Amino acid sequence: MASAAAAVSEEEGLPHLSSQAYLEGKAVGESRALVADLCRHFYNLGWVTGTGGSITVKVHDDAVPKPHQLIVMSPSGVQKERMMPEDMYVLTGSGAVLSAPSQKPYPHKLPKCTDCAPLFMKAYQMRNAGAVIHSHGMESCLITMLHPFSKEFRITHMEMIKGIQGHGYYDELVIPIIENTAHERELTESLSQAMAAYPKATAVLVRNHGIYVWGDSWINAKTQAECYHYLFDVALKLHQLGIDYSSPSHGLIGSTNAFQDKNKHLNDAVKAIENGEHCPETSRHCIVLDIEGTTTPITFVTDVLFPYARDNVRKHLVSTYESEETKEDIKLLRTQVEEDLKQGVSGSVPIPSNDVKNDVVDSLVTNVEAMIKADRKITSLKQLQGHIWRAGYENKELQGIVYEDVPEALKKWHVNGTKVYIYSSGSREAQRLLFANTLYGDLRKYLSGFFDTTVGNKKESRSYLEISQTVGVNKPSQILFVTDVYQEAVAARAAGLEVLISVRPGNAPLPDNHGFKTIRSFAEI
Repeated sequence: MASAAAAVSEEEGLPHLSSQAYLEGKAVGESRALVADLCRHFYNLGWVTGTGGSITVKVHDDAVPKPHQLIVMSPSGVQKERMMPEDMYVLTGSGAVLSAPSQKPYPHKLPKCTDCAPLFMKAYQMRNAGAVIHSHGMESCLITMLHPFSKEFRITHMEMIKGIQGHGYYDELVIPIIENTAHERELTESLSQAMAAYPKATAVLVRNHGIYVWGDSWINAKTQAECYHYLFDVALKLHQLGIDYSSPSHGLIGSTNAFQDKNKHLNDAVKAIENGEHCPETSRHCIVLDIEGTTTPITFVTDVLFPYARDNVRKHLVSTYESEETKEDIKLLRTQVEEDLKQGVSGSVPIPSNDVKNDVVDSLVTNVEAMIKADRKITSLKQLQGHIWRAGYENKELQGIVYEDVPEALKKWHVNGTKVYIYSSGSREAQRLLFANTLYGDLRKYLSGFFDTTVGNKKESRSYLEISQTVGVNKPSQILFVTDVYQEAVAARAAGLEVLISVRPGNAPLPDNHGFKTIRSFAEI
């Protein structure tokens, strides 16, 4: 086993990592002890009882590049509160076992590395993590059961969201949920798919099971895990009280201003009965809005945002090249460009693998300019554009534009308890930036969430079915979708949604006899 591991280490150009001296050295020893201490601590929190759950950390060494740092993992099927440093497995950066614990006498089982190992490796490989925590905490299990068909957990306007990397108080925290399997290792593919689909996520929930949380270091992973469990606990308690944790106002479920709203409905009902009228039952539970040509002029995107991103892409990449965020952007772009080259997409050029900054940036700029020119709706481009636009908003070089009827309508729906979501081909971050920086102030307080193409193409019906399962309606017809694009309207209607087409200045003409109701202002809704 040691010779095989040494070979792996030699391939990485760091043969000393597999030496007995290094394995028995201070860095590895401290990491072993740390994992044992964390397991005992998490046992007391109820996260790793019954031998469930697991923890892994990278052996920090300034002289070793992070991808090649050794990995310490807890064993499988062991009482976590009784583990000792010598019970840990030590692996190479690529996942080959370097050191395994010795067999203990009966009733201890044969030592076995954690069943979570393949999933932990995904976090190390895809997120360059420094530590990963797998918790079986009850909150993380129950929260996935509130909405059995939802693929996401969403919460907003909670102080502890600030403890999650890349999030602030006003942001909506979105955690993907994957389905459980009989064996932990069978979750590997769905976990990696969720990580790819949610590049900003630092956790993945497993329905009826628990959560995987990763961070740049063990402190970062631990802090975030504590915040996640706090937020799950809060969400469960709010749900028991009938309070909606997913909306900015946190009113009673189905109502933004609960008691005032309830009295209003009762008074309206009484008046209707006194007048001999029937009381219509409101069937619409939420509204989903497109952006371009619906809330915002198309020209804002084509004449302001796209040119700004194109003109600033080189400056942005050069100035942020060493940041983790830009490294992730480049990684996504590399993957997309490789696929484009295979497909023969026009304008695609290879991105050098030599990591020479100027060469990489030059090729990235060429690819991004071609993508923008072709108006491609791809996640890698949208994510980079969102980061460029964020800098523009922060520097006051950009301001979000919405039609003048939009703020009043959003406020009215908010007061009436109607949840409003955005669904756009632009990234979630780009959407939040637009609505946070308008002439009318920050409009995000009226919005319950944001969807982008990670849920699917806007011209495919399954995307709208996915949204309907996420927003908590009983049936798709309880959602009103407003768009300016005929093909999107067709797809949404095929999924069972109510649909209106927005007719604004500069929008593309609609086909004759299109068969949809149209509006020229949100005041008509």
